[in-house]
Amino acid sequence: MVADYNCAPTCITVLHNKIFPSKRHSCMGIANLPDLDYLSKSDPMVVVYIQPFGHNQWQEFSRTEVIVNSRNPDFTKKIVMMFRFEEQQKLKFEIYDVDSSSSDLSRHDFIGWVEITLGNLVSQHVIQKKIEYHNPNLNRGTLIISAEELSYNKEEVEFQLVAHGLDRKDFFGKSDPFVIISKSVESGEYVAVHKTEVIKTTLNPVWKSITIPVRNLNNGDYERTLKLECWDWNRSGSHSFIGEAFFSLQKLIAGPLPMTLFCMNPEKQRKKKNYKNSGNFEFVHCKINPIYTFLDYLQGGTEINCTIAIDFTASNGDPNTPSSLHYLGGGPTLYEQALSAVGEIVEDYDSDKQFPVIGFGARLPPIGRVSHEFHVNFNPTNPYCDRVPGIIGAYRSCLPLVQLYGPTNFAPCIRHVTKFAQEYQDGSHYFILLILTDGIITDMYDTKEAIVDASSLPLSIIIVGIGNADFSAMDELDSDTTVLTAPSGRKAQRDIVQFVPFSKFLNANMNPALGRLHLARDVLREIPDQFVGYMKSRKISPKPPRYDLSRLPPDPNLS
Repeated sequence: MVADYNCAPTCITVLHNKIFPSKRHSCMGIANLPDLDYLSKSDPMVVVYIQPFGHNQWQEFSRTEVIVNSRNPDFTKKIVMMFRFEEQQKLKFEIYDVDSSSSDLSRHDFIGWVEITLGNLVSQHVIQKKIEYHNPNLNRGTLIISAEELSYNKEEVEFQLVAHGLDRKDFFGKSDPFVIISKSVESGEYVAVHKTEVIKTTLNPVWKSITIPVRNLNNGDYERTLKLECWDWNRSGSHSFIGEAFFSLQKLIAGPLPMTLFCMNPEKQRKKKNYKNSGNFEFVHCKINPIYTFLDYLQGGTEINCTIAIDFTASNGDPNTPSSLHYLGGGPTLYEQALSAVGEIVEDYDSDKQFPVIGFGARLPPIGRVSHEFHVNFNPTNPYCDRVPGIIGAYRSCLPLVQLYGPTNFAPCIRHVTKFAQEYQDGSHYFILLILTDGIITDMYDTKEAIVDASSLPLSIIIVGIGNADFSAMDELDSDTTVLTAPSGRKAQRDIVQFVPFSKFLNANMNPALGRLHLARDVLREIPDQFVGYMKSRKISPKPPRYDLSRLPPDPNLS
């Protein structure tokens, strides 16, 4: 199972491990299957099904091998598939007693099934679940499943490159050098993998330290030939070639450092008998660092905590009228639809499935005080709602009790979650704030300051626009191309905001259920990168996987 979120080459394998009293290990295990054969034990096989994105039908994905004559089979086949944090990937495991060589499942005895989500599996790493059957009174055994990430060259190389005595290319006796690093491919050609910045007016450039994933630099082949090409930058785009050199990562890390390579110009070498070189490159230092992924931290015990913030301002419309975005008399509101779409995915990664839900922009009973930070369940000692149904239940109960008012202020909600994030900067927790809003923000100054403050903390902010208001200001907060700058002049340390308008997925050409899936995928897509970005900025390494297969909870089906 190859996992790829945000085009990151992250892979996971679903390894199904089980330990029996004999301490046997396997890729997938079943305990205490019923005997369906008359004169022998069952011959079990597991069929894995998925639901492709946007579809409700199960589709066969893979099958294990058949284990002959066993009630406690150990399957060795690994199931490899894509993992995406931003999607709820449903899995079903059907267990059969194989009675012949036929591939037709109807010719074999059906034992039962287990349904899980891939997100729940990778967050727990090990799931032990009772096998279900049409008759719930029959004991069909237990399936134990675990997941781990495929380690495909999870390293990066960091090195410092300088040059000395480069050829003069410009009219005034200097050059504007930059370097292109390329890797050799099977055809014998070279493919560029990195370009340095241009250093103006110098023959002795010192480029910034370079960090490249090893898989990008040389496909994990440390002996693969790499090429340095030095060019003199020209405004016209017709850059002048200075020279080149060849090396390999193996040679570089073997040292000694600093390591010097001659910068050679083949054309000059052919034409000039006394040609020596066009300068030289020097690798000042080089080191190999591990690359940690979202799953490394998740399986090492980092907990994801999600807080929901709901807009109760008057611009949503009177909840008693059908035109209101909070109207409860016509099926799920757009707020509820967005809550379900995003919450059902995040729920898989929350260990206790308890979500604090805060509201803003309402007048509260009994005195009508306006609040921009109140607990939607009106229980400040226990503000948590159980799973998505609990969130929606609290939201529906709250609406008749409050008066929608205003203005639309985000900063109090952001600072509310920031207080908790400040307490957990060690990598043990990561926080997500989901803001659902219909209106134009009225405290942009304070909100920018709050976001800049939060950008140094383990926190991501998701904003979903409900309705058809002008949300252009949200694009400024979602600073994908430029660094967010607060009015005070302070700059955000990293991008932590993702904004998506729900209306984008509510057009007539898209099925509403599919629209909600696309909404969730868009708003959650950046979370893994933001998560890892924080950990890397703080130099936090993940803890070892928290699971211990020898300490699985006792299986009630095993005597």
